[in-house]
Amino acid sequence: MEAIAFYTFAILTTVMFLITVLTNHALYALSALAAGMIFISAFFFLLGADFLGAIQIIVYTGAVMALYAFGMMFFDTTRTVVESRTSPAIIFGLSGVAALSIVAIFTAPIISGNITALYPAVDGVGNSQMVGMVLFTKYLIPFEVAAVMLLVAMIAGIVLAGKKMDQSLTLMKDEVECTTEEKDQA
Repeated sequence: MEAIAFYTFAILTTVMFLITVLTNHALYALSALAAGMIFISAFFFLLGADFLGAIQIIVYTGAVMALYAFGMMFFDTTRTVVESRTSPAIIFGLSGVAALSIVAIFTAPIISGNITALYPAVDGVGNSQMVGMVLFTKYLIPFEVAAVMLLVAMIAGIVLAGKKMDQSLTLMKDEVECTTEEKDQA
């Protein structure tokens, strides 16, 4: 059951980051980036590191959502976004797969009751010391991958903020329409 959850989250994480890289719309990319960060936290939950999973959601996904807010400020989000839905069956199928995945994830701990902790609690060592020990031994690579993703998000925020946007695109479009109307009247 853990393998199914792992592969499901691996595929979902990969798809979200591919959407982040391949989409033309900044807000879609930021939404996919936030979803990818949440799916990365699922790996921590699967490994039994609930604290790190929660920190992943709070810190990294929160940072991406802050980037999302900046993206909404810097890009003209008032223009209409045309979406094409090719098939409602695809949406229904993906929703069903997502629902079944959620059910499988929540029932996996109930079904498999023989899971043992790889790092059991040690007497005389505090919780934060245990988290630090496990973080910098067993979970070092996933934590560093999450840190690199945050660095990418920060660099993307700097690039987005550095663009020169003196006027709104909507205002510029209105000015062009006004000048064409004045030419038509003349």
